[in-house]
Amino acid sequence: MNFDDQLHRYFASARLDDLAPEAIAAGVEKMRVDFGLETDRSRRYALWCLLFLLGEAPDIDGAFTHPADRDAARNFIELMDKAK
Repeated sequence: MNFDDQLHRYFASARLDDLAPEAIAAGVEKMRVDFGLETDRSRRYALWCLLFLLGEAPDIDGAFTHPADRDAARNFIELMDKAK
């Protein structure tokens, strides 16, 4: 799943700065629904990462059943903290 593809799918734009808050909220809601329905672990992880970048990610322990997925999410958070 490509990052730009996700942005276009949920927000119809790759430039979130140009969107109204209502459009972002609607896109986030769609992502949350898809996240809840998604059964493919990699796609779930990709959705979680984008939700995290938007400040809307669900809690790691509730979001992932596999320990490896939880570890990957924690590593992603650490990498994003270091990138700041």
